[in-house]
Amino acid sequence: MDKALQTMIDNMPEKTGKSLTEWKDVLKTKSFSKHSESVNFLKKEHGVTHGFANTIVSLSKEENNSPADLVAQQYKGKENLTPIYEALLKVVKTFGNDVTITPKKTTVSIIRKKQFALIKPATKTRIDLGLKIKDKPTTDRLESSGPFGSMCTHRVQLTNASQVDGELIDWLKEAYEKAE
Repeated sequence: MDKALQTMIDNMPEKTGKSLTEWKDVLKTKSFSKHSESVNFLKKEHGVTHGFANTIVSLSKEENNSPADLVAQQYKGKENLTPIYEALLKVVKTFGNDVTITPKKTTVSIIRKKQFALIKPATKTRIDLGLKIKDKPTTDRLESSGPFGSMCTHRVQLTNASQVDGELIDWLKEAYEKAE
């Protein structure tokens, strides 16, 4: 956990009147379908500032999901894609000790100082690999980012682990090197 987040959690009782655990208990009494609904509830009903409300909601969602759980949930019913995911991780882990792999609910972010790749099981038969390589022309294989929007500049659709080949590794490496 980074220092700023830990400081925010430590200051929560003084600044908001409750500890993080107490706020999580408050949220458990309600059912919200969207992150923003939970944040707005804390702001309007409890006078919590946006920064604290956002942190409380984010941390309460993550509480029960370890990184392994998040990945397992992403690939549930799509286990055939796991070898592609594992091949991608094996490659990025060779780039350096500064690579951070961060599973989220529907994607896995690959970060150096900035995110440079995003792995998403898009369908039961395909992983979309988002890459951030500014000013790189698209090709038939290295498409525009599509569903990733501004998070990535390009997308590669992968249906087999053999597609994690030299060309793809070069693109990953280039994205990594530009993410300083």
